[in-house]
Amino acid sequence: MKLSDIMSYAQLSFYTEVALVLFLGVFIAITIRTFLPSRRGELEAASRLPLEDDVVLTPRTAER
Repeated sequence: MKLSDIMSYAQLSFYTEVALVLFLGVFIAITIRTFLPSRRGELEAASRLPLEDDVVLTPRTAER
């Protein structure tokens, strides 16, 4: 008896369909959220971040 026979008798194909639908839903939600007009300013600021030289990043010190 092969492993494929055992898995086919277990009838687990429902889980793959649920996983596909969940993945598709999350992908669509992220895509819509990324391209919302209200996020345009935030995305443009983030795209310019590597080119800005006047921003000095300092490491955080341990606060006690």
